[in-house]
Amino acid sequence: MEQRVSLITLGVADLDRSRRFYEGGLGWQMTEMVEGQVVFYQLSNGLALGLFGREALKEDGKFDDDTGASFAGLTLAYNARSEEEVDQVMAEAQKARAKIQKPAEKVFWGGYSGYFRDPDGHAWEVAFNPFWEIDEKGNLHIPPQKTE
Repeated sequence: MEQRVSLITLGVADLDRSRRFYEGGLGWQMTEMVEGQVVFYQLSNGLALGLFGREALKEDGKFDDDTGASFAGLTLAYNARSEEEVDQVMAEAQKARAKIQKPAEKVFWGGYSGYFRDPDGHAWEVAFNPFWEIDEKGNLHIPPQKTE
């Protein structure tokens, strides 16, 4: 696993309110969104910030277990260049004694992802998104969404 974070996703109570804050208040420009579900902002340093409804994010990562590690509404993501890399990173995490929260699988948005927790319960998503690019330095690039 390369030493990097690609995406920070915040689980938010009200997606519209959060968009107004980031876009209207802070002047950020949305890069991609799925209406009513998730919004992504390409950051200038090769990272991205995602806003995802808190309950939907909790469900996506299957964080409603009884392990004692509560869901803090935040996930860190390692975006991989292929499905095979996702499997490799998940295997490395498991070998390092991470708790596999959700095994890697094909997901509704067209990609492939899984979740694990580090020894302190922090949530990581490992994902391959066929619509995004990871450059040779490990920087994430989200192509601007086409508006019609």
